[in-house]
Amino acid sequence: MSRGKQGPARWEHFHHQADIGVRGIGPDLGTAFEQAALALTAVITDPSRVRPVEPVTISCAAPDPEYLLLDWLNALIYEMATRHLLFGRFEVHIDDHALRATAWGEPVDVGRHRPAVEVKGATFTELKVARSPAGEWVAQCVVDV
Repeated sequence: MSRGKQGPARWEHFHHQADIGVRGIGPDLGTAFEQAALALTAVITDPSRVRPVEPVTISCAAPDPEYLLLDWLNALIYEMATRHLLFGRFEVHIDDHALRATAWGEPVDVGRHRPAVEVKGATFTELKVARSPAGEWVAQCVVDV
């Protein structure tokens, strides 16, 4: 299993057949969504290789946190594909069922970023947004690669 930094906010990958699970963990829902986005980037490249030079604002709304996670990750995938960017820094604010975020990134540089795969979309598989027994927020799903 791949992992981001250790501590209260972190991201992880988990294996799921031919696809990859992304999981964000944090002390609040916004941080868990930020970490899930970093896990998404880490499917493609090492997030530390991505310079946060170009901000992109993203907004979405959904009837519940699970759908909001799917909308968030799919919005990032759309922005990466249409703008030819990779994102390495995120700031997410969630109010009720609405998400407002800024993702910072840069244009893809194949030589420096060495992208491993293209993520096609976030799926309902293993979709979960909930508090863990330890009180941390966990936001996860499987992404189609």
